[in-house]
Amino acid sequence: MVVKQKKIPLRTSLASNQQFPKKELLRIAFNKEGQISIDPTGRAHGRGAYIGISLEEAELAKSKKVFNRAFSADISDDFYDEVIDYVKHLVGRRELKNKVYSAELAPDYD
Repeated sequence: MVVKQKKIPLRTSLASNQQFPKKELLRIAFNKEGQISIDPTGRAHGRGAYIGISLEEAELAKSKKVFNRAFSADISDDFYDEVIDYVKHLVGRRELKNKVYSAELAPDYD
């Protein structure tokens, strides 16, 4: 019996124009009321645009003003700063997840 591999959805990052698996990207949603928001779940209503989860991608998105073009709207620099802060948070969590400690370094609570 041959097991069929599940197709991994790919999306293009607006900042670098590279394709990544959808789970490795941050979605920014723009709804009909003209509100823009960070969409960590990837399921918010409205049009979505993606950037890679790296500090370089977030800063490149701010310098290029990629969301202004993607949504044909005037997006404030404060929102871009919020995106950069959120990406820093995600990168920090990813680094903590991959960090491994040895038993010798564990504190002794006796």
